Amino acid sequence: MARAAQKTESGDERIVDRMATAIHEHRLAPGMKLSEDEVGEVYGVSRTVVRAALQKLAHMHLVDLRRNRGAFVAQPTVKEAREVFEARALLEPRTARSAAERMTPAALARLQSHIDDEHRALDEGDTGRALHLSGLFHVEIARIADQKTVEEFIAQLVSRSSLIIALYWQRRAALCESHAHHALLQAFAAGDGTLAEDLMKSHLLDLLTSLDLRERGSVPQSLREALSE
Repeated sequence: MARAAQKTESGDERIVDRMATAIHEHRLAPGMKLSEDEVGEVYGVSRTVVRAALQKLAHMHLVDLRRNRGAFVAQPTVKEAREVFEARALLEPRTARSAAERMTPAALARLQSHIDDEHRALDEGDTGRALHLSGLFHVEIARIADQKTVEEFIAQLVSRSSLIIALYWQRRAALCESHAHHALLQAFAAGDGTLAEDLMKSHLLDLLTSLDLRERGSVPQSLREALSE
């Protein structure tokens, strides 16, 4: 009995990870309906496992569960979009300062690796993955700052930002932000907390002003196609 429960838990965590990645990489668009049967067929699991996974994704604010209608990829409102980026602007500049003060060569190398992976994704034309990696760069900064509680908040905000990007960002503006990460990397390398804090403030303001509140992401034609890797 315990072995079966463990297997189910493992199965739904796997589905959560893969579906969250599909959302972050914009293969699953905001508003897309998530059929339990179809998701189950794609991943070869039961509806019970799928339902558990969707519940966890809803807790992460990535999925909306609507009574008598089913599950849908979440669609942040304009108000929610502004709140998420304003919350990031409150948390991340101070976190960047703390990261600069605690920076090590190994941590600097991890950040450089994030930037390299992001550029590689852009070179391959994989915009969704590039934007996802860009978000992970911010989470890694919080991890380096050694502020576990703040890191958890930032990870959730960055996760929700993926949906906001899919709905409201102008793609060109989103893709031009890599220079900001390079500037941050240089501040971290110099151990300059004040500069890192100022650069993060400017970076997040640039991201907020890149929002185009008139635009909406298009919904993929096929759930099966969106979940294919």
